Formats: sequence, structure tokens, C-alpha cells
Amino acid sequence: MIGPSAGMKYFRERAEMTVGELLNKLTELPLEAVVLMESDGGLSLVSAVEFLHGQGPGAPPEVILTPSMDE
Repeated sequence: MIGPSAGMKYFRERAEMTVGELLNKLTELPLEAVVLMESDGGLSLVSAVEFLHGQGPGAPPEVILTPSMDE
């Protein structure tokens, strides 16, 4: 895990974020920036991205970011 550092956070009114919203925010950031996610009280590198089709009637498709377990 990587320790927290000063940076920008984007807060939203609703809990979920769509892929389109995420891509819009990512285009504002430097291309060489490393992607991290909050995990177990700290920050972890993102090691994988998984796509799941809707898991039942009316359920939206989902994208899962998986943290690295190497840290």
C-alpha cells in the first residue's frame, strides 16, 4: 500500500460513477499519472480492470478495479 499524499478529489452527489464520467475526469489528468484506489485504509495500485455484463434483470453493467496485492 502507498501512503496518502496531497491531491485532488472529485466528490459526487450520487454514489455510482459511470465509465463516461470517469473517462471525462481522467482526461483532465496527466497521462503518466499512476492509478491508485483506496484499499484497507490506504492506497493501492490498480492491477486489473474487469467488465461484468448486467448481473440480472435491470442490473447495469459494471467495471471492477482490482487493487495490486504485491504491495
